[in-house]
Amino acid sequence: MMKGNCRCLYSNIVDNELVEMGKYFGTDGFRGEANVNLTAMHAFKIGRFIGWYYGRYHKCSVVIGKDTRRSSYMFEDALSAGLTSTGADVYLLHVTTTPSVSYVVRTGDFDCGIMVSASHNPFYDNGIKLINGNGEKMEQEVIDEVEKYLDSDLESIPYARMEKIGRTVDYFAGRNRYMGYLMSLATHSYRNIKVGLDCSNGSASSIAKGVFDALGAETHVINDAPDGTNINKECGSTHIEELQKYVIGNKLDIGFAYDGDADRCLCVDEKGNVVNGDLILYVAGVYMKQKGTLVNNTVVTTIMSNIGLYKAFDAVGIDYEKTAVGDKYVYECMRENEYKLGGEESGHIIFGKYATTGDGILTSLKIMEAMIEQKQSLAQLAEPVEIFPQILENVRVYDKAVAQADEDVKVKSKPEAQQDADVQAAVKEVADKLGEDGRILVRESGTEPVIRVMVEARTDEEAEKCVDYVVDVINKKGHAL
Repeated sequence: MMKGNCRCLYSNIVDNELVEMGKYFGTDGFRGEANVNLTAMHAFKIGRFIGWYYGRYHKCSVVIGKDTRRSSYMFEDALSAGLTSTGADVYLLHVTTTPSVSYVVRTGDFDCGIMVSASHNPFYDNGIKLINGNGEKMEQEVIDEVEKYLDSDLESIPYARMEKIGRTVDYFAGRNRYMGYLMSLATHSYRNIKVGLDCSNGSASSIAKGVFDALGAETHVINDAPDGTNINKECGSTHIEELQKYVIGNKLDIGFAYDGDADRCLCVDEKGNVVNGDLILYVAGVYMKQKGTLVNNTVVTTIMSNIGLYKAFDAVGIDYEKTAVGDKYVYECMRENEYKLGGEESGHIIFGKYATTGDGILTSLKIMEAMIEQKQSLAQLAEPVEIFPQILENVRVYDKAVAQADEDVKVKSKPEAQQDADVQAAVKEVADKLGEDGRILVRESGTEPVIRVMVEARTDEEAEKCVDYVVDVINKKGHAL
């Protein structure tokens, strides 16, 4: 059954992109095209504010990691310059994963961490993710102050002088410590297990193979030769087809695909089937329930998880929460309720006992543990979940003011938006028609004039028919461009 009153429930918002989103920072940092929307000066000023903010009462220490994008080196330098100019010391992990920055910060004597990455975006984009001293995404009140400073006078923060100027430290030891931590979590040797890794030409290239090799796996790696421009390019978790072919062609037992900063993981089973985040949550949830480690018998999902996952959870007696889209909201719900497992269909999986953020390599290790302990292949473990066909259509509109409802969650439009009764009626009609055999979700985009109409049903044909019906009403009412 679905439970209920997480602060981050979708009933309280329209879209994750509309919540706690400022001029520069969204739910996953400051992201944009390098030197267009996100410039070296932005990075310099962010560094200056962070160094000043945390250094008001003591010597500030900040950890910085980066992915393999060409511009990541520029932003690392700009952030370091800003930080040291205010007196902060900077510890450089160099090319590493987002979860490694989180781990190093929360287990060391650091004020905060910064990750330079645009995750799964193409190489010409980049981003700056701020991580607090607990290894969590930075508090919104601090983000708000950073944004104010970005639009303020650069000279409003004093420069450090003489011996008070900060320094940078090559902190490879921090990354190595993280790798050691991952290895310590493995409960079994991986000897004689053939594992495929798609490193997306990103951050995982510096860590994943070393971990699996050390644990005894027969490790096969693809897309681990980053050149600054090939990150996420037709590879990794967003282009998993290559790994599927690789697993089948090399007769591997399992494959793992990461995104650019390795906070996501998708799997490929021994038959070449994709095991997405929903299926990973099922496999991990069932295993943790058997081990007695699934606290409150609950898994945290987002509203975009497939109805098939919920039916599979119902069948094995596992409860679940639904949050807005974004691992930020998943983690908030987990923290508030002391849950230990949550994630997204996209592969952001959080194991709350071990991490405060999605961690692709950690997810791989926990899936390996479930397979070895239960003496079953990944295909066998995921088989009980029937993923319902899903059709999603983005409708460009003049006015995004639409309100909808699904079976579990009431969706509210922005306060200034007008509700369209006919669209609401169409959605209700589809929901009633689908009943227990599907669902409809209509949500606004926060970054573009788009309404997303998503339907899950028993067949592709039925899902497409339902989507077309609602989209047709939106068109007829004159909302669409």
